[in-house]
Amino acid sequence: MTDPLSNLINQAFNADQVTPAQLDFLLEQGWRHFGTYFFRYSLGFYELDIRDVVPLRIRLSDFSLSKSQRRNLRQNSDLRVEIGPIEITSEAEALFDRHKRRFKSGVPSSVFDFLSPEPARVPCDAAQVAVFDSHRLIAVSYFDVGETACSGVYAMFEPELASRGLGTYTMLVEIAFAARLDKTFYYQGYSYSGNSFYDYKRRFRGTECFDWSGNWTALNGEG
Repeated sequence: MTDPLSNLINQAFNADQVTPAQLDFLLEQGWRHFGTYFFRYSLGFYELDIRDVVPLRIRLSDFSLSKSQRRNLRQNSDLRVEIGPIEITSEAEALFDRHKRRFKSGVPSSVFDFLSPEPARVPCDAAQVAVFDSHRLIAVSYFDVGETACSGVYAMFEPELASRGLGTYTMLVEIAFAARLDKTFYYQGYSYSGNSFYDYKRRFRGTECFDWSGNWTALNGEG
């Protein structure tokens, strides 16, 4: 009988610095990172199940906005967006503390669970999308910038404004930014096999999934 865990991937390493080209290579092989901790695993726990982990990316040449994504952009067109190097302000930390209350398990203690103490340049070049309603910070997302790809790291928003779809909104801003920089891919993270909380990451046209054997195949996102 074949051992179902015989092809299990569960790897990690620490790196204080990776080049843009090295970041591209790691992303293409299913790696992610929080701060200087890089990891990849092919199986994960979701609620009471063990699920296949499915890394995702968008081939930007195949991306186009769906009807619901156009609606999201219109709904949030009154907001002000700033894109620049990551800067963890007291306002951002307070927003993180409010946002994390949405989670019932695996609640992070700090935004630095996901970022290094020097997040704009360690372990790689990274930037942020900051969204303001007038002068009030209501959403922030963080993303890495490689040679040919950008990769989302973490996003947070004001819980009382959940109806605005700000998580999707900041992702759309990151995708547009990557396209303006003429990147080939945008990595939106991963989902699980079967239905899960992360299914929204699949709803982008041009999305591809990784099979843990080095292959990426197209997945049609409906939006």
